[in-house]
Amino acid sequence: MKQIYWCKNCLNMSTRPRIEFDEKGWCNACQWMDEKKNFDWGTREKELNSLLDKYRSKSGGFDCVVPVSGGKDGSYVAFNLKHKYGMNPLTITVAPPLALEVGDKNLKNFINSGYNHIHINPDVNLMQRINKQGFIEKGFPYYGWLIAIQSAVIRTALNFNIPLIFYGEDGEVEYGGSTETKNNSLMSIQYQKDVWFEGGYDLVMNSLVDVDTSELYFWSFPDDNEIKDKELYTTTWSHFEPWDSYRNYLVAKKECGLQEADENNNGTFTNFSQNDQALYSLHAYIMYLKFGFGRGTQDAGIEIRRGAMTRDQAINLVRLYDGHYPEEHLDTYLEYYQMTQSDFDSVLDKWVNKSLFKKVDGRWIPTFQIQ
Repeated sequence: MKQIYWCKNCLNMSTRPRIEFDEKGWCNACQWMDEKKNFDWGTREKELNSLLDKYRSKSGGFDCVVPVSGGKDGSYVAFNLKHKYGMNPLTITVAPPLALEVGDKNLKNFINSGYNHIHINPDVNLMQRINKQGFIEKGFPYYGWLIAIQSAVIRTALNFNIPLIFYGEDGEVEYGGSTETKNNSLMSIQYQKDVWFEGGYDLVMNSLVDVDTSELYFWSFPDDNEIKDKELYTTTWSHFEPWDSYRNYLVAKKECGLQEADENNNGTFTNFSQNDQALYSLHAYIMYLKFGFGRGTQDAGIEIRRGAMTRDQAINLVRLYDGHYPEEHLDTYLEYYQMTQSDFDSVLDKWVNKSLFKKVDGRWIPTFQIQ
């Protein structure tokens, strides 16, 4: 940890899981940003059209699934599939825990802008248990929801005999991480478990020893026997066109009624993303304690890579916003997890990278300075 460093172009830290840097000190997110400028997107467009033609419904039914929250990215994907490519998407939301009012409004606005939609509400008590286990065992405050937005969506798609699922972006490729899927549009269930769940799926789910398997339907992935006679193609929209989250926001605002939060989101300088649930603020704070970067660093990196901010400007913003302790939601968290303040703090302490932080007056303070 004495050798921590930051991307020379954006602010990605060397502590970020699966990240790589080239000889000039650029992270793989910035390398991909540079490569995209001269990338042959026409080839990817042809690949997309072939995929859509292959799965386009011949009977007038739904021909693809788009998971949505009412936020910018899912709304953008659904809008393009319906209005640019003439597809008939079924949009699906898995209800988030501790939903925020602005998020509920945005989902309603999205649905009312003209989409067929299914709202899945998995057992809230089981969701709370799995989230709590994920918080304790993996440092993921909404681990149960993170699983369900993959597994419940796949289950529903298969039940409707819809083989094609579009998520938004591949965060590993776009923001720095594994490049395994960079040139492959298909995302396997095993990849989701290994990367998106950071290998903790079995650990968390196997801890629910007193729960009947049938109760975990929305958190369980279909096995090979269940899908052997069915097709399933899960992919991301960012594979097929240059991903731009700010453009997505503008389209979602204009076409799907997206509203921003009244104030900047906790721990960052933006107010138009991740507005659906209160647990995201805790997720971002634990990410900061684990790796030394928070929501401000992530948002600043996006702005740098799209050419809207200089690195020096980003550093100033990160110093202002990163590492925000979500005090405003603390009572909500304690009630939700059924924890005392001491128990809650002990979980946070468990996930702190002691090489990066020291505790002063009950709060973890960085021992490094972003460069």
